[in-house]
Amino acid sequence: MKKYKVLLAGKNNTAFDDFFKRLRDNFDSMTTSGRYEDIVNHLKYCEPDIFVYCMNYENSEDISKVISVREQLKKYNVPFVAVGSEDDCSSLTQYAASAVDLLLIKPISANSIAGRIMEYLEEQQRLREDAERAKAERLEKEEKKHMEEEERKRLEQEEKEKPVQDADSPKKHVLVVDDDPLMLKAIKEHLRDKYDVATAHSGKIALKFLEKKKTNLILLDYAMPAEDGPMVLEKLHANDATRDIPVIFLTGITERGKIEKALAQKPQGYLLKPVDHDKLIESIERIIG
Repeated sequence: MKKYKVLLAGKNNTAFDDFFKRLRDNFDSMTTSGRYEDIVNHLKYCEPDIFVYCMNYENSEDISKVISVREQLKKYNVPFVAVGSEDDCSSLTQYAASAVDLLLIKPISANSIAGRIMEYLEEQQRLREDAERAKAERLEKEEKKHMEEEERKRLEQEEKEKPVQDADSPKKHVLVVDDDPLMLKAIKEHLRDKYDVATAHSGKIALKFLEKKKTNLILLDYAMPAEDGPMVLEKLHANDATRDIPVIFLTGITERGKIEKALAQKPQGYLLKPVDHDKLIESIERIIG
């Protein structure tokens, strides 16, 4: 079980004894004075997990000194817990109710104090982890959106910069869809002499591309994040403008059940990775020449 570091202040020596003796299995405890400088130095150099103000008839001057460190507690992300009688806690909250993160009113046992504090700290840790996870997911989505936009622009620019083909011998167009940039590069290099090749690193980009451009055939990776090959093919079939585009699945999946599922969508071809380039050319020629 994790032991939390507790910084104690206040005039209640009995409460101090509880932390140092009865609660030593739960907490590593240290004490500080009510002076602003002492508390700040402990926060800076000892890095406690929580600050516990143990009250015992503190006067207004004592309370104001402790309340003054609230901003420093926030700076070091240290919660403020107050333990005291109902009168003590009332005096504290009259000064600044929002300053206290957790208020423990006596009578309350030492074990209950420990339980409430640990429960609070664990909940705060969960909230931090949830917030960090949400932030990471948001950044990932933003990065993905940015990459997709850059890919869309690259595809459009690539199409604009292509030389005009001889009318007597136009190249057929092939769109390659795969989340592996090395695979995209390898296939494009292999096909470029015979075919007009565009690439997309996701199904979403490919579908966006096809809103403005046409292609004669799609080489579609079966297993991709977000939208896999079967999902993309389903959307192609559902759109009158793209339903008749021939599709060849590219995949490293060898499980019979998944292969049967892919073939049930009636693609025009199915090639296993690593792709044999001669078989790839043969498959494309068979479908579009």
